[in-house]
Amino acid sequence: MAATPPSTGGGVASFCGGRGWGGQVGGGGVSRGGVGLSSSQFQEAINGFRRRILAASAVAAATPLAADATRIEYYATVSEPSCELNFVRSGLGYCDVVVGSGAEVPYGQLINVHYTARFADGIVFDSTYKRARPLTMRLGTGKVIKGLDQGILGGGGVPPMQVGGKRKLHIPPQLAYGPEPAGCFSGDCNIPANATLVYDVNFVEVYKGNRK
Repeated sequence: MAATPPSTGGGVASFCGGRGWGGQVGGGGVSRGGVGLSSSQFQEAINGFRRRILAASAVAAATPLAADATRIEYYATVSEPSCELNFVRSGLGYCDVVVGSGAEVPYGQLINVHYTARFADGIVFDSTYKRARPLTMRLGTGKVIKGLDQGILGGGGVPPMQVGGKRKLHIPPQLAYGPEPAGCFSGDCNIPANATLVYDVNFVEVYKGNRK
């Protein structure tokens, strides 16, 4: 969730790099079994395959969680809590699944959040629930993507979140990673260029540790 995107692990991305397809690449195109594909069509197929593998690995990784409550939370977010999105001028969409009753997000301070992140088609690419611990993050200092800053801190027609709140954020490319792919490892990227991202965010608490 930070400006450097969350890693989903290099093993999956490397596995989906396109080898083992049995195709031959040359002259700007690809042929497999006598069927010709352009380079862009081949890359589209690779990306679709990679995303299906990522989705499968996300569910598999959730299985060994130590805390049953965290596992239940993970599957609850995977099932996509529904609420009606409100869109503001920036293009951000938001809706509150649960309105918090605690403190508002302190600008520039550390907070702990749980989240599940997915593409617009519903495929999950990252979740703190898999790791059974929230993410400590700082808002308002350029450390996270703009959609998370606005969606959690508030502003521009979006109310600030409060501790205990759960919010769905529909983040367009210009408030996410823009025209560049992200989450890249060994040349393979988990988040394609111009991707719309959907985050289910749970504001757990204001950070109380010694980290600065």
